[in-house]
Amino acid sequence: MSEPDQHSGGPPTRVRVTGPPSRRQAAARTSDIDAGTRLGGVYMRSLLREQLRLALGVLTVMALTIGLLPLAFYLAPELSDVRLLGVPLGWLLLGVVVYPALVALGWGYVRRAERNERDFAEIVSEAER
Repeated sequence: MSEPDQHSGGPPTRVRVTGPPSRRQAAARTSDIDAGTRLGGVYMRSLLREQLRLALGVLTVMALTIGLLPLAFYLAPELSDVRLLGVPLGWLLLGVVVYPALVALGWGYVRRAERNERDFAEIVSEAER
């Protein structure tokens, strides 16, 4: 069954599926998203859920690596005595190494988010065909 007619508020109409959607039906799928229909909402919630999952994953990685560095130095004070090239290890890690790590996390996040959006656009376009 298809969605209820949004304009008349009547019962859903039966649709006989005989093959892939036509171009006219494809435009209807895209307009479902634009018009905020239930089907469009499903598509958008799917994309938003995937983007949220990605963001939480990146935040978790950041918290478990960069976020735990100060705790490591607190729990193991002897790390403060370690020096590399005459510079304390804490300064090197928190002042130098953290920034490339943040750039790498950001770069990975953007690449994955763009891939999610491309996959979403592909799903919508396939549904339109």
